[in-house]
Amino acid sequence: MSAAATRHHGIDRLRGLAIVLVVLHHIGLRIPLRETVLADWLPRRVLDALNYNGYEAVFVFFVVSGFLIAGNALDRWGDLARIDLRAFYARRASRILPLLFLLVAVLALLHGLGVPDYVIHRPGQSLAGAVASALGLYLNWYEGHTGYLPGNWDVLWSLSIEEVFYLGFPLVCLLTRRPRALVPLLLLLAASLPWSLAAIDGNEIWKEKAYLPGMAAIAMGVLGALWVHGRPPRAWVARLMRWSGAGVLALIMLAMPWLWRWLHDGVMLLLVAATGALLVGMRASPHPSHPVRGWRWLERWGRLSYEIYLSHMFVVFATVRLWRFAGADPRSGVIWYLPALAGSLALGWGVARFFTQPCERWWRRRQL
Repeated sequence: MSAAATRHHGIDRLRGLAIVLVVLHHIGLRIPLRETVLADWLPRRVLDALNYNGYEAVFVFFVVSGFLIAGNALDRWGDLARIDLRAFYARRASRILPLLFLLVAVLALLHGLGVPDYVIHRPGQSLAGAVASALGLYLNWYEGHTGYLPGNWDVLWSLSIEEVFYLGFPLVCLLTRRPRALVPLLLLLAASLPWSLAAIDGNEIWKEKAYLPGMAAIAMGVLGALWVHGRPPRAWVARLMRWSGAGVLALIMLAMPWLWRWLHDGVMLLLVAATGALLVGMRASPHPSHPVRGWRWLERWGRLSYEIYLSHMFVVFATVRLWRFAGADPRSGVIWYLPALAGSLALGWGVARFFTQPCERWWRRRQL
């Protein structure tokens, strides 16, 4: 990144918000805020927005991922047609594979020990099938055909989509050679999002987790990076994109049921377009990004988003077990959100500090 070499605090805050929504979603499926004492004080729409926007948050992650990774490639090689395949794949592997391997190993052990919440038990599923699908990057397809896996496995569906995209992305860049050939392909892919969602009928899991819709969101992020790197918008346009993108995202998160009645699957295209506009507006701003007092905690969530995403279900399951052991009072359930959020952040920090960051440094010293 010039863009990507320097830390962008605004993008970290966006990623932080997305990962907080994912964690809140996974807690809320088990301890709904609408059943807690907060329902006496806050509208149900607000409580549901906090609990049930995890899926939309993953699509925000997809757009951010495409924006940052394409931006990194553009700043490192100057042109997507000059991507160094070996260096690109080595960097992706150093970031993704160590924690993926560790998570799969731990989950396989917990399944073998018969630990509740971690045993794979649905008909048609097996430990071998889950391991193969996780490492083979088709866990989303596996769940679509066999049903949901336990929560710690289930989070890997988005990683399957993302990494399959990045296996092909540099090859497409090298084959197309010029932006005038690449950009129409990306536009077509991004615009296909509502139609690809609408075309999937009768399988709710596959509708949520199919490859094409997620890749469409990533393509939107790549388009944003190409725009910023090529001919970035003027300052007033960037400001307009920043505020309108943030406003539309907030509207979608608060009014998704109402928007769905009007736009149906088109609301997801609106979501990824708003995220792309926000990213372009932030990156194209003439003013340098800087931390905002009182929001550094959210930036930390953003910087640790990968580690938190892959590990937070351990904390969620433990918290829910303790809540049930304490009597499972729905009214006081909101109290349990605090240790769940704090524990997710602490575990993510520990995983990054003592495992993923050392592994990434070691891998890159050897491969790059």
